Amino acid sequence: MATDLLKFAANLISSGPHKIESTPRRVRTLFNKIYIADTTSAKHVWEHPYFPQYYLPTDIVVGSSKDVRLAKGQPVDKDHSAFLGTLKVGEKKTDRVVVFEKGALKGLVRLEFGAMDAWFEEDQEIYVHPKDPYKRIDIIPSTRTITVKIEGVVIAESSAPMFLQETGLPMRYYLPKTSLKWEYVTPSDTVTKCPYKGDANYYTITLPNSGTQYKDIIWWYRYPTPESIAIAGKISPYNEKLDIYIDGELQERPKSKFG
Repeated sequence: MATDLLKFAANLISSGPHKIESTPRRVRTLFNKIYIADTTSAKHVWEHPYFPQYYLPTDIVVGSSKDVRLAKGQPVDKDHSAFLGTLKVGEKKTDRVVVFEKGALKGLVRLEFGAMDAWFEEDQEIYVHPKDPYKRIDIIPSTRTITVKIEGVVIAESSAPMFLQETGLPMRYYLPKTSLKWEYVTPSDTVTKCPYKGDANYYTITLPNSGTQYKDIIWWYRYPTPESIAIAGKISPYNEKLDIYIDGELQERPKSKFG
């Protein structure tokens, strides 16, 4: 039994989603080589304040193809407001499904984003989760000098940074890779994914005297998304966890959900 999904769905029913909105976008969902949904009636559902997920009309999924089977299983609550479900197409299936039959989400099905093979908005594939329509990214070049220090040691410095402002997050500073003090740098195996910027790679910094390691404290995007192409190949320090100086003035460390 998917106990995590059961707990999640029960909490969503009792507390309600943060927000629900219609979207005019054409949304297509691919599973086992079949579009199990192709609709302009999807809903943006904010399960929390940070970003939305796509919830699809149940009848759209059920009627998409004779090969699609959407079955209800265990009820989520005593009122049978929602059920855990199973989606099966051919020999492939997933139980990361919740079918809603009462309340604010009545008539919708939640297919876990990562359990599907692909999602498309219009003709563009989307990754990680749907983009928040109220979120934007601005990338602005600057000639102000950015100095990055850890325990007083200069890790990077540049007078040709890019300032990246992403809604709801601290200002990020992207510097040319050549600004790094490479003697302190070790590549990391960590990769994280962002729907707005792409796949991020990381560097660990090891200080010369103390030998202290700061794991994954610098990140960079080799192939960012088209809207963030200006930061391709540039490095960004984790400014919640180290010191940033702008034209010699120490900046206050921001607070965010990341640190």
